[in-house]
Amino acid sequence: MTSTYLVIHMTDRTGTALDQAEDRRMLDTWAEQGTNAGMLELGGPVAGPERAKSVAVRDGEVLVTDGPFPEFKEWFAGYDLIEAESIEEAAAYMSGHPLAVAGRIYLLPVVALPWDGQQGVS
Repeated sequence: MTSTYLVIHMTDRTGTALDQAEDRRMLDTWAEQGTNAGMLELGGPVAGPERAKSVAVRDGEVLVTDGPFPEFKEWFAGYDLIEAESIEEAAAYMSGHPLAVAGRIYLLPVVALPWDGQQGVS
């Protein structure tokens, strides 16, 4: 039985810079492997911090703040939804993504809300 994982791609100053050709080669190989294995679902890059907004409600007031956000040391660069038998399998697959080298990748199992009475979402 497979599980769904949200993959968050983050920038990271400790990563190794890739030239565009190597980045694209790695990304194309990764996407082809995921598509062929039935692991890769939805995903894509996101705009940079200069086009982002932060939304919070405090004391009934909606606060919308334009990016970039000085408190961020890393930036959320994109996302994917993948299917895998385990988080270890998901991690092994994600190790082929260029941001595993140039940035950092977070894997989060997608689960049901507590009131939905399910253990996880497949």
